[in-house]
Order: sequence, then structure tokens, then C-alpha cells
Amino acid sequence: MAKKHSKRYQELLKKIDKDVYNLKEAAEKVKELKSAKFDETVELALKLGVDPRHADQMIRGSVVLPHGTGKTVKVAVLAKGAKADEAKEAGADIVGEEEVLEMIQNGNLDFDILIATPDMMGKLGRFGKILGPKGLMPNPKTGTVTMDVAQAVKNAKAGQVNFRVDKKGNMHVGIGKASFDAEKIYENAVAFIEKINKMKPASAKGRYIQNAALSLTMSPSVKLDVNELTEYK
Repeated sequence: MAKKHSKRYQELLKKIDKDVYNLKEAAEKVKELKSAKFDETVELALKLGVDPRHADQMIRGSVVLPHGTGKTVKVAVLAKGAKADEAKEAGADIVGEEEVLEMIQNGNLDFDILIATPDMMGKLGRFGKILGPKGLMPNPKTGTVTMDVAQAVKNAKAGQVNFRVDKKGNMHVGIGKASFDAEKIYENAVAFIEKINKMKPASAKGRYIQNAALSLTMSPSVKLDVNELTEYK
């Protein structure tokens, strides 16, 4: 049975007056779709022509958005000694070894990003079932397993977005807030899409970006012109 949308949602749909928008138009259009009492997240959804079952087609990484995400990010760092000190100086919210491991073991995941030095990864392995489903397991591809913990903390605080495709090639990321002006939404989207285009696997066949849309947390989607998106390199 088809999902019945609310009257509010139906009214928002009427504002989407074209089948496909270029990215700049879409950034302006989503601002017209704001209807919630809270500051909605601007979400970018992509469907990529990849098969993540092949290791070389698993699109995963991170990008620092030029205008941040609009979200206050809480960063935990698993490190000891001088590296722990560097993390604290860089502005990490939670830093340590045993205390961080104990938090994770107790299911107290009161942080948005977990960064670890390489020597700590052996201690995190047993927590894969806790951290994995939440997308919190540190990974070198997202820059969260590193000796340069200070830079990793700064990136996280500056608006770094970690991303990965699901098993069907879909990806959803928050790239800002409805309160951002349209130009900032556009520039954040460009930065993200440029990163995705640079990661196109040589073995991927056919169209790479197959579908794309911008939306707010509570709004319908604004469909993007995928031909235009391939030009952002």
C-alpha cells in the first residue's frame, strides 16, 4: 500500500515545480521547503553505479566541508601519552585509553566521532559489534586511524563528513542546515560531489552517479541533474 503523506508534505511537493534541478537551483529550492520548528538538516542522497562487494568499488572516505555541517560534533580520542595530550590541546571532548574503552564497553557512546592511534586498534577489535553498526569504528580511509590526532580532531570539529556506500550503492550525508544560505549549501554539496567523483573506481561500469537528490529532514526530495554532477571534478 502506498504511503500516504501529510497535508503539509503535499503542500511542499507543490513547490517542486520541475522534474530535475541543477545543483545551484536545488540549493535554493530546498530552503523554500523548510517547514519544521527545528533547524532541519540538508541531506544529499546519491545512488552510485558500484558493487561494494568488490573491495575496489567500496566507496568510503571523508571530506571536510568548507562551511561545516552546522552540527556541534563531539569527538572522542583513544590515545595515550603525548598523543593524548595533543588531542586535548586540539579540542577533543573525550580523551584517554582505559576510560574510553570502558565507555565503549558499557555502551556509553556519547560522541559523534571516534579517533584512534594505530597502536590502539588492537584493543578496539572486540568492540566491532558495538561501534560498527553506529558507524563509529575508526578507519584509515576516513582519517580516524592516525598518528596526527590533532589534525584529525580539527577536521572533525571543522565539519568533516565521513561516508560510505551501503551494499546497494546508496549514500546519504548531511551537508548543512536549513538555516545556511543557499550559496553555502551549494558550495558544501560541490565539495562533497567533487570528492565522490575523484573516487570513481576504474572497474565501475556504466554511469557512476545514477541518481541524486537534495532534501531537508522533513521535506520531499529535489531531484538533481546527474549529468551536471559528473562535471564537478
